[in-house]
Amino acid sequence: MDSSTSSDLDRLRLLVEDALRGPVDALITERGELQRFGEALRYPVGAGGKRLRPVLLLATVEALDGNLAAGLPAACALELVHTFSLVHDDLPALDDDSIRRGMPTTHVAFGEDVAILVGDGLLALAFRVIAEGRVADAETRLALVHELSIATDGMVRGQYLDLHPVAEPDEAWVRRMCSLKTGCLLEAAIAMGLHIAGADVATTAAYRELGAEIGVAFQIVDDVLDATSTSEELGKTAGADEANDRQSWVRVLGLAEAQDRAERSWLRASGLLDELPGDPTALRAVVETIYRRTS
Repeated sequence: MDSSTSSDLDRLRLLVEDALRGPVDALITERGELQRFGEALRYPVGAGGKRLRPVLLLATVEALDGNLAAGLPAACALELVHTFSLVHDDLPALDDDSIRRGMPTTHVAFGEDVAILVGDGLLALAFRVIAEGRVADAETRLALVHELSIATDGMVRGQYLDLHPVAEPDEAWVRRMCSLKTGCLLEAAIAMGLHIAGADVATTAAYRELGAEIGVAFQIVDDVLDATSTSEELGKTAGADEANDRQSWVRVLGLAEAQDRAERSWLRASGLLDELPGDPTALRAVVETIYRRTS
């Protein structure tokens, strides 16, 4: 990744971090009997991470010369939903992970009961952030809530499929599961950016096609990393798919074929980026990071 790519990512990520530390943090600041719960809400949000989903949203807005300030509430909401999903995924009843982003998971740090409430709270807070984001008009905010609610519903359904797979999963099944569990929020990032930028029908179709491609590819890359990296490199438990007997691209296709699929998907995504209306320079940087990441 060259310095200009890194600069684009850092610039957009800083906008997200400032918003999460500012207005969003103010909403979860508590006193008195709820102070400990406020700390628990802040814990997974403040643990860092790549912030790829909100940055993807902002890069879409920027590519179409939209208002980045109007996109920040939606970007934060997207990250809050993603964080809610991680908090719940890590619970003993689901993936039973003890490390996330290099730190003890929320249920390890605060208890399982509190972690469940933290996930619930972050999910509710996400929609509140959009509703109160007065920079965008009411019609746009409604469209953003609609996109995020559909994506969240899809993500939850995908998680169910992950926990309860069919007897003999094939490629079509794992693609559907991953397009829901992982792809929905990534596609929503681009879709929400399109609403903020006021994209026309043709532009929306072109960008959504890219979103669908990277939505599935993200999980292919993730599954390959789970099979080939260490826990220290990932910042979470490596080999979790195999340990939890979970279906993945690597288990269904084999490691070599999964790696090949990821590379072919990158070539297709790169071609789609070349044809996009607007100036997707920063968006290309985000997409390349999704494919080339090592954690």
